Amino acid sequence: MNPETRTAKHIRLTSHPAEGAWGALPIHWGRADPKGRGPVVGSTANRSQRNVIGTHSGSYGVYRALAVAAGALMRGHKPDLTNTAPTDPIGPYPQWGDPEKIVSIDPFGAIVASAFAEEIAAGYDIRPTIAVTKAHIDLPEVHSAMQAGRLSADGRILLANGSAVVTKSAIEPVWWLPGVAKRFGVAEGDLRRALFEETGGMYPELVTRGDLEVFLPPIGGQTAYVFGDPKHLADPSVTLTARVHDECNGSDVFGSDICTCRPYLTHAIEECIRGAQAGGVGLVVYCRKEGRALGEVTKFLVYNARKRQEGGDSASNYFLRTECVAGVQDMRFQELMPDVLHWFGVRRIHRLVSMSNMKFDAITGGGIEVGERVPIPDELIPSDARVEMDAKMAAGYFTEGAKPGEAELKAAKGRGL
Repeated sequence: MNPETRTAKHIRLTSHPAEGAWGALPIHWGRADPKGRGPVVGSTANRSQRNVIGTHSGSYGVYRALAVAAGALMRGHKPDLTNTAPTDPIGPYPQWGDPEKIVSIDPFGAIVASAFAEEIAAGYDIRPTIAVTKAHIDLPEVHSAMQAGRLSADGRILLANGSAVVTKSAIEPVWWLPGVAKRFGVAEGDLRRALFEETGGMYPELVTRGDLEVFLPPIGGQTAYVFGDPKHLADPSVTLTARVHDECNGSDVFGSDICTCRPYLTHAIEECIRGAQAGGVGLVVYCRKEGRALGEVTKFLVYNARKRQEGGDSASNYFLRTECVAGVQDMRFQELMPDVLHWFGVRRIHRLVSMSNMKFDAITGGGIEVGERVPIPDELIPSDARVEMDAKMAAGYFTEGAKPGEAELKAAKGRGL
């Protein structure tokens, strides 16, 4: 944009140097063609090329800085993207060119090496924000399901050794700030100010560079696991079984029994495998939002507060003790979550393995149909997690056939399982 034609919003209020030899390529968010949309350039190697706030792999930026300081990583290193292309082509889908559908990831993030080959050859440091590969996953719960006769190997989705064949995608966050602000119903300026202040002023460009609309936040992203052919995700005639799961390290990795996170996750994987074997497709999206996005330290503090209260842990104080410690019951805010579903071209989820109103409302609010909602089987709920389940059901979480009244629904608004 020519400086003389910039609106007040785009006036540069910064001491950063002006564009150099190449200049920063513009980003026109919501364009269906990657060339017309423009690349996301978050490199620290050449500041004149940067057209975003933040850096690629932002959640690992501090480690990268340590590597540079220690001399283990050469400053300005550019990745060699030879043979890194996706193992399975994803899209493009109509949602990619709809700024109402995708505001928190770069839909072209997996294909930058081909879409922007000329720009990369010219010296622009353009990096992928999405990677797609093949893998096998091996879970003891799947082995147990095979031994119990609930699952059987087919050599395509589930191998004889108990490993499941998946296509998995790692997705870094790329926030188009005007769209994120709109999604949350706040002014863009207020969003920028809050992001700046609540990160201790880590990104001054949020308030000094109104001309930069894309932010690479220093938070964890998402990993998506597809059981079956990924292209079937966009076909509403193919039965899709899906779960969107928020990170719980204690349960998911170490098997802590105070919550239902790992049991629900592994139950969803079993359902996805069964659905894919029956001619459908399965999808599990894993989101880095530890402890309801409150963090693991806060989560453990709440555990102590719950267990030590008079009368012991109880459903009636489940959310109260969280709010006393953290100031809020839940910070996951699922408004941005459907973006990954739109990236896959999803238009209908036939079987949603979740009891969360918050996730259901976000998915359907994003224009994606949901058929059956699949609860966690009662026998998979650990005994120490009964308090959690009782509290959430009392607060208004529901499954098909167990919907609460209006008062409970109102009380449950903004919470998610």
